[in-house]
Amino acid sequence: MADVNTFNGLTKGKPIRCKAAIAREAGQPLLIEEVIVAPPKAHEVRIKILCTSLCYSDITFWKLKDPPGCFPRILGHEAVGIVESVGEEVNEVEAGDFVIPVFIADCGECKDCKSSESNLCSKFPFTVSPWMPREESSRFTDLKGETLFHFLFVSSFSQYTVVDIAHLTKLDHSIPPNRACLLSCGVSTGIGAAWRAANVQPGSSVAIFGLGAIGLAVAEGARLCGATKIIGVDVNPEKIVIGKKFGVTDFINPNSCEDKSVSQGWGKTIMLGVDRPDSQLSLNSVDVLCSGKTLVGSLFGGLKAKSDIPILAKRYMDKEVRLDDFVTHEMKFDEINKAFKLLLDGNCLRCVMWMD
Repeated sequence: MADVNTFNGLTKGKPIRCKAAIAREAGQPLLIEEVIVAPPKAHEVRIKILCTSLCYSDITFWKLKDPPGCFPRILGHEAVGIVESVGEEVNEVEAGDFVIPVFIADCGECKDCKSSESNLCSKFPFTVSPWMPREESSRFTDLKGETLFHFLFVSSFSQYTVVDIAHLTKLDHSIPPNRACLLSCGVSTGIGAAWRAANVQPGSSVAIFGLGAIGLAVAEGARLCGATKIIGVDVNPEKIVIGKKFGVTDFINPNSCEDKSVSQGWGKTIMLGVDRPDSQLSLNSVDVLCSGKTLVGSLFGGLKAKSDIPILAKRYMDKEVRLDDFVTHEMKFDEINKAFKLLLDGNCLRCVMWMD
């Protein structure tokens, strides 16, 4: 459990016993249990999670019975925390620093991380691994000694977690934890898709297919970039009201389009979000060629975590980025199954859970 000794060095190098929400079976309620979190090894950081929010990717992998789904697992990847201790070879952060873990690596050393053309680290490529990124091992065990699997190199549904420094971004303490955690995945992904991946220009038009949290974040990003027409496409007419709050100027319900295609015309399409592992895309090659269409896959909206997240945090503090409207619910960590139900039922955008 967290106590006054956490940040005065008395826990450094020692296992920490704390609470975590464990997914032991696909689709079954998470269990709040005590776990053991090992000290960080070289290039690793142990952090005390302050807030974590629920992303639909957590739901997706919680439901999966087959690989890359695996159990028992500590899910969660949108979070913010305080550094408790660091392993050898860690120079970027120190105990007491305010940090955000991110599922996508930013090592700062490989040619891709040094390039402005990509945010996909070639030293630590993105995978849905149950382990730490530098070795196939876990830093979690339950009280019986059973290994607990990691999730997206973060596993934030635990009061403490161990994260590789390549997956950690330092932030200024001024941003509130219950807003900072949103920048760890979904909101950053959406804003980044408009800002970095699509490079939306002032006066341009943007169409967003699906007005969930990430889609609304794309609208926010398009607004920040100066788009004059932001078209929301969704089968739920109730999304009109919430869409306008984030800058959506027009709304299209595909079920009401009769025989007209909602994808008419040329342009660049940015694909976001995690689909089922076996999902397929079907494209007409002549249509792509003759219509001048471009399809781009984008992890984390094309953002480089260590440089771009601090920019978004500052823009929030300067009242430019609207993070507040994404948070529809806040609750205690032990109410996590309530948060899952809210998201499954479509009754929230982001639910933030306080760990203490």
